[in-house]
Amino acid sequence: MPIALLALVVVTVVHLGAQVAAPDGVVADLSQILLMPALLWILLAGTPNPKSLLVRLVGLALGLSWLGDTLPRFAVDGSDLGFGLMLGAFFLAQLAYVAAFLPFASRSIIRRRPALLAPYVVLLGVIVAVSASGAGALFPAVLLYGLVIVGMAVLATGIDAVATTGAALFLVSDGLIALSAFASLELPLHGFWVMLTYVLGQALIVLAVCHWDRSLAAERA
Repeated sequence: MPIALLALVVVTVVHLGAQVAAPDGVVADLSQILLMPALLWILLAGTPNPKSLLVRLVGLALGLSWLGDTLPRFAVDGSDLGFGLMLGAFFLAQLAYVAAFLPFASRSIIRRRPALLAPYVVLLGVIVAVSASGAGALFPAVLLYGLVIVGMAVLATGIDAVATTGAALFLVSDGLIALSAFASLELPLHGFWVMLTYVLGQALIVLAVCHWDRSLAAERA
């Protein structure tokens, strides 16, 4: 796994540097489509064989995330088709994550600390409010996506603090995309922050899953 981690670090540094220097350039494009394969390498190298259902579902989520990073490049830049392809692929990725994390529901804040659901509800409300005026015909899809990704983040709290942090960062990344796409609000170096939270969020989720799966395998052994 150390080699896989090194590969992820190198690709991430190259991509984030490209987001600062030339966000629309070839290096940014090529490095982005290498991020999820590097994470999948970490997942597969860091978990025992045979792969558990948890690992297989997270691997599926990473594969679908890769499609979300890749498919829009076959559409006109900035088109509704490109955005729809990205949204559809990531919606399926979030469903895969929800399926992976559903067995942890009894350990999550849903059962243990329901008061902590409030920030997630507020964040969902912000996403809906931001998207309402700008999403147009896509609003129902955006609303459904928001419900699923918030559900994913809540269920991730049942794994550990690392997964909780990773899922929260994933939420932040999607929130930044919503601000840009539907409210025309962008931070300085907006793409950098979107991709930093996206990669770091998914990486923390993968590392948490690797740790959980190895621990469970050791207990069974």
